[in-house]
Order: sequence, then C-alpha cells, then structure tokens
Amino acid sequence: MLDKKVTRFISAIVVASSTVALNASASDYPQQDIRMIIPYGPGGATDAIFRLVSKEAEKYLGVSVVPVNMAGAGATTGSRHVKEAQPDGYTLLGSHDTIALSRLAGTVDYSYDAFEPVALLTQTIVIPMTYADHPVDDMAEMASYISEHPGEVVFGMTPSSVDHFYWVQLFDAMGVNPEDVRFVGYQDTNEQIAALMAHEIDFVNADMPSSRAFFESGDFRPLGVSHDQRLRGLEDVPTLREQQVDLVSATNRGIFAPKGTPDDVLEVLADAYSKALENESIRSRIENEFGSVVHFLPTDEYQQFLDENEAALTRAAENINF
Repeated sequence: MLDKKVTRFISAIVVASSTVALNASASDYPQQDIRMIIPYGPGGATDAIFRLVSKEAEKYLGVSVVPVNMAGAGATTGSRHVKEAQPDGYTLLGSHDTIALSRLAGTVDYSYDAFEPVALLTQTIVIPMTYADHPVDDMAEMASYISEHPGEVVFGMTPSSVDHFYWVQLFDAMGVNPEDVRFVGYQDTNEQIAALMAHEIDFVNADMPSSRAFFESGDFRPLGVSHDQRLRGLEDVPTLREQQVDLVSATNRGIFAPKGTPDDVLEVLADAYSKALENESIRSRIENEFGSVVHFLPTDEYQQFLDENEAALTRAAENINF
C-alpha cells in the first residue's frame, strides 16, 4: 500500500493538473463543437428559439452548436443530464422557468443554483384567453364572472407547470380566491387548446406561438397581455396593467451551464449570444413568428433575475396543493 503522504502528494498533483488543464481550456475556448441540450421534443417554441439563436451564435464562437432534444420526466431528463456533465462549456442547457418549478413541485431536488447561468435570451408573454362567444370580454369581467359562479368556472392548466403557477399569481393580483374556481389538468398546451375549442373549459393561458392562428381566425379571444406594453400583432389588446391587474408574466428562456464552468467560458458564450441577438432578422423572427420579445441579460444580471424569479414562484407555490 502507498504511504499516506505519498497518496496525498499524488492527489495534490492530480488536482493541480486538472485545474491547469481547465484553465488552459478556458483561455482558448471553444475548441470543439458545443452540445445544446433542449429538454423538450422538436418543434415547440423552446426548441425553435434556441435553434434559431444558436445557429447565429456559431458565427462568433467559431464552432457548431449542436441542438440535442432530450425530452422526458417533465423536462428534468435534459436538465439532469447537463447538471451532471463536465463543467467545460461543451454541454449547455437551453431551458426556462421549469427548472425552478420542478423543484417547487417536488419532482427534483435542484433548481437554478445547480447550474451556472449564461444569459437570458427571450421572453414569451403569457396571454389569458377564452373562446369567442364566452360572456367574458376582459379581466374585470373575469373577476365578476368567477364571483357570480363560484366553483363553476373552469381553468385549464398543466399541473406544476408555468401556466399552473400563472393562474395562482393572477388570482392573487385580482383578489380572486382560488377555491372559487375549478382547475382541470392536461398534459400540454395543445390539449388545453382542444378543450377550450370544445367549450369544455372557460379559460386557458397560452402565448402567441400556440394561439396566433386562433386569434386570427376569431375562434379565441385574448383577454389581456401579461407584459408592460402591448404586443405586436395584438395592438388592440390591452395589457393587464392597463386593466388594473398588476401582473407581468412570461416564459423566460435562457442558457445554463454545469456548476463550476469557468467565468471566462461563460463570458465567451454570453458575448456570442448577445451578438447573435443583434441581428435584426433574428429579432424579427423571434417577435413575429414566435410572439416573443428579445430580453438579453448577461451572466451576473441573469443571476439576479433568476433569484427574483424563484422568489416569486416560491410565493405562488404556497397557494398550490401539489
């Protein structure tokens, strides 16, 4: 057996060598293609936005960013994969608020603090809506309708998801008792939209990517925009704040790296994505095709944003029986 002093000496050399290698790789990063893990299947807004912006970011990184769809377990299969990856900048996660929501719902035991935030890229604004001939036309009428029909008004949602939390936050802002409404759970937004089309439920909250065609056809009526200004394509729909409901809400999509990824690697990545979002064609597609807004925040500012975001979601979770 090796002497304990020798063992400690060998261990120190290994640690020192690993640190040197990591620092060296960070100084001339990147030298190989980067994998972007997207914890959802292909075709959705999350998948499309990260693919679009990453393709442009390649021009500034000098290597390819390879999207890898890794759906499953409520988006936690992909996040766990990145959480356990080497912190070398070659495995990234493209995700959103679901990271914190999964922990609050008890699905996983980690949240934003299990990763290094790289940058916030976009926000997809939440839009509460109903079917065209529903008696409710705006947020004030929604509150009155719930008051007049306690226990009868049905809201669609996906349990423990962004839209579940949204309704709880909205009811709080409107002064509505959640016990006065009924929730019906669905697997995803598409199922909720189908139920709304069939008049099986009263209200759904969605976004422009999923609902634009229904607004244009007149099948669905948007009741407000959960943003600080009106959206392009819905210029006639007032914000919630214009309707005296103090709530701003969005799906906040950003990039994460494994914990321990060097700061200069994070800086290189954030800079590349910042430059990618300066492309007017990219910005136009994000706004017009995906009903989202560009809201870039670099690493430090994104960290502060995530802290505030998780605090707000934690407050909302107090009113949710998981």
